Amino acid sequence: MSDQPDHDGAQRFGGEFGPSRGANTTGVSLSTFKALVWISNIGGLLLVVFALEFLFVEQRFALGLGFLIAGVIVALFPSNYEIRGMEDDKEQS
Repeated sequence: MSDQPDHDGAQRFGGEFGPSRGANTTGVSLSTFKALVWISNIGGLLLVVFALEFLFVEQRFALGLGFLIAGVIVALFPSNYEIRGMEDDKEQS
């Protein structure tokens, strides 16, 4: 039915996300996760500042709401990553 070959690893962008990782997906290191959290939090806060500017100063509700939703999405993005080395001891053996 499908022309795509079978893969053992990640088959989509961000395939290391979630509780059911494949054997070939490794997750991210703790330092990479910390960097992603800082960058996304600063980016999310900047988008929320833009949202407040558009909502209250410019009186443009649609753009303000769009920036507010985008800021929340950006700020929550790294919470999906699995950190390498954080799995249970039972799973390693």
